[in-house]
Amino acid sequence: MTKVIQMTRTGGPEVMELIDVTLAPPGPGEAQVRHEAIGVNFIDVYFRTGLYPQPLPAGLGMEGAGVVEAVGPGVTHVKVGDRVAYAGRPNGAYAQARNMPASALLVLPEHIPFETAAAMMLQGLTVQYLFHRTVALKAGDTILFHAAAGGVGLIACQWARVLGVNLIGTVGSDQKAALALANGAAHVINYNKENFVERVREITGGKGVSVVYDSIGKDTFTGSLDCLAPLGMMVSFGNASGPVPPFSLNELASRGSLFITRPSLMNYTAKREDLEASAASLFGVVGSGEVKVPVHQRYNLADVAQAHIDLESRKTMGSSILLP
Repeated sequence: MTKVIQMTRTGGPEVMELIDVTLAPPGPGEAQVRHEAIGVNFIDVYFRTGLYPQPLPAGLGMEGAGVVEAVGPGVTHVKVGDRVAYAGRPNGAYAQARNMPASALLVLPEHIPFETAAAMMLQGLTVQYLFHRTVALKAGDTILFHAAAGGVGLIACQWARVLGVNLIGTVGSDQKAALALANGAAHVINYNKENFVERVREITGGKGVSVVYDSIGKDTFTGSLDCLAPLGMMVSFGNASGPVPPFSLNELASRGSLFITRPSLMNYTAKREDLEASAASLFGVVGSGEVKVPVHQRYNLADVAQAHIDLESRKTMGSSILLP
């Protein structure tokens, strides 16, 4: 028997139930992973509330790290005893152990601890594709990154510093501002004290930024467009405040022929070779110490509801994990 989090309906944190299940042997192309640590991400909230639909009953969680305990027929690139980590579907990481497609697993370098891996895979791979593929940032670029003290944001602050990119971050408190600055943000705006559009224009001498990375959604979308320089790129990669409402494409033209994209990690890592290349890039900057991924919040698996409450109320900073 193994303990897993399951939900039979969508809704608030209370829909997540800790149950015992019998874990079958892994099937063809699958591997069984015993988790040492599990990542908690805002996309989990989207699935829990039903914003992102999935068949029910269902598990939650898209990120974990642990040890391979068994492999099914046809699996060759991981073996029993391997330290592995992953980020992506299918949901179900909120569990002591699980069977999953072996094609999603990456062998974890010995120098990266399980907790660090569980805290960095989804968030770190997200920053990797945002900075290297969605837009190929270069030294001297100036960008705006919302939620700069969150798990994705702190990795982004550090990676921007590595690339020589001037990152302007937005945060919701002075404590979070100090954390983002300490991690490499060039400027930080506390949106509860300042108008972030006006401050971006001041910081850039009225020019605006070349890219905005917005995971907030509804509450910041229009303001984010107003921060862009002509021909700038709006990267809307999340909706923590709710989905962006419909808008006219004329909004892009009137602000200087802007570009917009709504990317997803799943599309950028759908091919095994892309997944491996992105992971190698992430493992490289973490292994070198250029990007550090501390765990700021730890919860027991049974306390997952509190983890979601803290995440949704924006009480958390940096990365959060579950301990099975």
